[in-house]
Amino acid sequence: MTSSKRVRRFSVLSAMGTVTAAVALGVATIGPANAEKDSRSAASGPKPTVVLVHGAFADGSSWNGVIGRLKRDGYPVVAPANPLRGLSSDAAYLKDLLNSVKGPIVLAGHSYGGSVISAAAAGDKDVKALVYIAAFLPETGESASGLSGKFPGSTLGPTLHEVTTALADGTEVTDLSITQDKFHQQFAADVPAATAGAMAAGQRPITSAALDEKLSGEPAWKTVPSWTMITTQDLNIPVKAQRFMADRAGSHKVEIKASHAVTVSQPGAVTRLIEQAAHATGSGR
Repeated sequence: MTSSKRVRRFSVLSAMGTVTAAVALGVATIGPANAEKDSRSAASGPKPTVVLVHGAFADGSSWNGVIGRLKRDGYPVVAPANPLRGLSSDAAYLKDLLNSVKGPIVLAGHSYGGSVISAAAAGDKDVKALVYIAAFLPETGESASGLSGKFPGSTLGPTLHEVTTALADGTEVTDLSITQDKFHQQFAADVPAATAGAMAAGQRPITSAALDEKLSGEPAWKTVPSWTMITTQDLNIPVKAQRFMADRAGSHKVEIKASHAVTVSQPGAVTRLIEQAAHATGSGR
């Protein structure tokens, strides 16, 4: 594929905007006061297991700051490796993992991980809340790449590097990653340079097929209460796209001045939103 064709191919992805939502519930702010208020009004119940699903160009370590805080607050936590191979197969993997967890679950997804949790949690009565962190909330029949052009503002496309490789059965797949020298500015501008450099070196690529694959079946956010963190300095998913998706899903919204890598740059805020979701659904104490 020539350089010019590659840029055209990913100009659609460059908006990386996505869809979701149904009725806007208004923008909230995250802070200890909100968390305490939710805690006082929450129904008593067992601590849910919090399952954290990373997105493209990241791995489970992107949740480390959140994991430590949740565990200190008494929450069991699981942060699996998202395969990033295809939406349906990634969701099937996560669904099997969710079936192995006993008791109530709060399920959080970052970026493409939002698409995966939207598919995997459908029909799972143990999932009490969905938390979308700078994430996609696709509707039935929608894909990340198909929706990414809906809102301008992303600069992701020109930063992408592709590698085409053959699977054991001979099928070719195209892996996408962010060029390391562009990773800091594009993905994690509010993260220290040394940390962003390590993230860039260890990023996990996503297949172009995963971004192109359309969601089949009803998304879980139509039946499960959801919370969305909107990152206003995001260069991957434009803020207008994030607001659109949250409003369409009727999600509880919070906005925060942060890059796409908010789980790394502001883990405290992310943790508070997850715990608010747990308290509000009566599945946390």
